[in-house]
Amino acid sequence: MNQKTIARKIKCSGIGIHSGKKATLTFKPAEENTGIVFIRGDIGAHARIPALVENVEAVVRGTTIGKDGFTVLTVEHVMAAVAGFGIDNLIIEIDGVEVPAGDGSSSCFVQAIKKAGIKEQKAKKKVAILTEPLSYQENGIYFLVLPHDSLKISFQIQYPNPLVGSQFDSLEINSETFLDKLADARTFAFLEEVEELKKAGLIKGGSLENAVVIGEDKILNKDALRSSKELVRHKIVDLLGDIYLLGRPLKAHIISFKSGHPSNINLVRKLHEHLAIQEGIEPVKAPVKRKASAKGVANNQVIIGIKQVMEKLPHRYPFLLVDRIIEFEAEKRVVGIKNVSINEPFFQGHFPGHPIMPGVLIVEAMGQTGGLLLMNSVLKPENTVMYFMSLDKIKFRRPVFPGDQLRMELQMLRFRHRICKMKGCTYVGDDLVAEAEMTAMVVDKDRLPEQYY
Repeated sequence: MNQKTIARKIKCSGIGIHSGKKATLTFKPAEENTGIVFIRGDIGAHARIPALVENVEAVVRGTTIGKDGFTVLTVEHVMAAVAGFGIDNLIIEIDGVEVPAGDGSSSCFVQAIKKAGIKEQKAKKKVAILTEPLSYQENGIYFLVLPHDSLKISFQIQYPNPLVGSQFDSLEINSETFLDKLADARTFAFLEEVEELKKAGLIKGGSLENAVVIGEDKILNKDALRSSKELVRHKIVDLLGDIYLLGRPLKAHIISFKSGHPSNINLVRKLHEHLAIQEGIEPVKAPVKRKASAKGVANNQVIIGIKQVMEKLPHRYPFLLVDRIIEFEAEKRVVGIKNVSINEPFFQGHFPGHPIMPGVLIVEAMGQTGGLLLMNSVLKPENTVMYFMSLDKIKFRRPVFPGDQLRMELQMLRFRHRICKMKGCTYVGDDLVAEAEMTAMVVDKDRLPEQYY
């Protein structure tokens, strides 16, 4: 098969579901081997963001990509439409920050692409063909990816709301099934989520015109669901759009249980590495987990240095208690380092002649490290802070002295609507010195604290 682009330029406009801001997309034909590239037209032609997994910056109720300081929010539905038509090369110019929501589905992009028409190119299509099975799971979410002669997605959702319950669908993905069964499946949210999403600064453009809202005993939209499987099919649309961030079509059977954008993107990263190894090439990696020695870490193991830490955390002297990050898995695990010096200001009073690091500051160091765990899950993390909501099961095992190096290991237990629960353990060498479970809320800096309680 040969590569494809569109036959002519075409536009579509609308409101972004999270930003609430209007934007116009201009779809433009692209040359062979260009791939899918977003351009922030409101900034200039240089503001180019290739639609690739290594450029994913956030996965908060949608997928955000960015490069060189330029970002585009909520790309998954337009990416699904591009994947549904099998388009390989396309310029998507946007004059704003977020892709229009349309009616909450991929329909508006489908109609635009149909009007533009599809043009076959001379170059051969680059296809990723899975030859070995891959399984992946995280926090009760499961994926199994199997070799297949085309792209097939099998998906199960499961919610306690009786109007949704457990739903399953399995589809071969091609232009016919996409147009007939997937393109008009709308995004959905539960009524009890809406207020929390608004408090989190999301869904500023959300309405019953661009989302299905599900109450305890009824769907609030005037129109009925478009099919009995609309909700699970929208999840397939989301996964299809995220999967296309591989940068090429995939031949595989993806079986998903309860996944969303964070886990979808983690799967795409795993697939990217898996396919590269399978094909004998070196994968391009986003920051991923690296194992540190219990005795300490070498400088060449740093994956997030102090400059990036200071870009992500609002803390400054004398309260910045993370020097670097040596392991990182988005929404799963992070390991940070704090070098404890006799020059720390708290040693002057804690205690004269017998310097010991205050236990509360060890917990604070764990909390700051945990804050960095959310860097791929919060839009514009430099504009947010984390407030502790509760601290549980705190135990101190041994004192920390000047010259010690703290290794803070944080594991995400739960993250929902900007509220996260984490388990933290701090070590000096092999010795566990402190542990705690902490719950925190991610808060915008320009919002008053009382607005969140």
